[in-house]
Amino acid sequence: MEPTASTDQVTVATSGARIDGIVAEMPSASKAVVAVMDRRRGPVLRTVLQTALTDRAEAGPDDRALRLLIRRTAPAARSGARGGPQVGRGRAGHTRAAMHRPTGK
Repeated sequence: MEPTASTDQVTVATSGARIDGIVAEMPSASKAVVAVMDRRRGPVLRTVLQTALTDRAEAGPDDRALRLLIRRTAPAARSGARGGPQVGRGRAGHTRAAMHRPTGK
């Protein structure tokens, strides 16, 4: 399957059955966060391998609830590696380095 984008309708191949879902985000090149319907808990987000995903054309009966879950869930704010680009500025109280403190004479 070619790389999917957010809000693509997919089918997730699990160990038991195939479940309809919607891609919420792609945190890495090999994994995807997918909104699926759990029988006991309702709509939930699951992290799955991209190899377990296949595209689907038609809308399923649970797609409305899955889209509402994605809409009300905050996006994952991930900072980059050390020295890399980051989202935001970090903690507000530590915006610059500490001044030099002399030790007495």
